[in-house]
Amino acid sequence: MASQAAVYVLEKSGYVKVRDSQNGFTAIVQHSLPTSQEPRCMDAEGTRTHLPRILKVAELRAQGKSPEEIKRFVADAFAKGVFQPPARPGINYMLSTENLVPNAKGVVGPYPPHVMFYGPYLTNADLGSDGTLGSDGNPGGPAFVAAEGTPHALIIVPVGVHPGHGTADKRSGGSQ
Repeated sequence: MASQAAVYVLEKSGYVKVRDSQNGFTAIVQHSLPTSQEPRCMDAEGTRTHLPRILKVAELRAQGKSPEEIKRFVADAFAKGVFQPPARPGINYMLSTENLVPNAKGVVGPYPPHVMFYGPYLTNADLGSDGTLGSDGNPGGPAFVAAEGTPHALIIVPVGVHPGHGTADKRSGGSQ
């Protein structure tokens, strides 16, 4: 999948596409916070719905917009239909062992390889979570919802490291 995915790289003004997709997937290292590092590969539905938000947030951050201004812009764009929530089930892969992801408290730290499924407006309570945070700062349980209650909410499911992903990618020259 990743070998045929579109690829975006972050430059000073935002993301630039350096390879077109041959399979509908897109590979990008998202930086939801300036210090985070979130290498992900999303399917066609994520490319259609999540990618435009990711690209715009990076562009606004490069323009010097504050986190509050960006949050307002994103909320307004969803309200106006500029951004849309996923319309069907789909998947995002974050299989790198070098993920630096913000937790539920907004603290950036390492997080294991995981897959994400679109769950627009889903909450952790919908998954049976009582809201208690684990030692990693995320809701407890085998899965949880990131960005809960938003149009871009994702069900996060940690997985084991697989050959061909994570640190092995650096040796083989592959990318996630």
